[in-house]
Amino acid sequence: MDIVYIRELNIETIIGIYDWEREIKQVVSLDLEMATDIRKAAETDDIQYALNYKAVSKRLIQYIEGSEFLLVETMAEKVAALVMEEFNVPWIRLRLSKPGAVRGARDVGMLIERGARAGTVSA
Repeated sequence: MDIVYIRELNIETIIGIYDWEREIKQVVSLDLEMATDIRKAAETDDIQYALNYKAVSKRLIQYIEGSEFLLVETMAEKVAALVMEEFNVPWIRLRLSKPGAVRGARDVGMLIERGARAGTVSA
């Protein structure tokens, strides 16, 4: 399986559990790695056979800007599910961070993987 990736997709949204966080927009940053097979797109040179990273990015911007999650955990699960379902992605690794959320740290967040990656052996 091949990997299409998006790095540092920064999106403003309402996220957090504290009252002050519910009043302002904060930036979340996403890194995505998405499993796909690029061979047909490469062979035909046709975007219809590719995992269109621009379409994925635009959909995530629209979705996250319109959301108001309390937890980054919830946002991460929902984003992973959306990408897998809407873009037929069998495996995703998602890094979701909140820059500046903790004093002294550049960012905090989480890294999750969902789905089955082709070529891996199940235990």
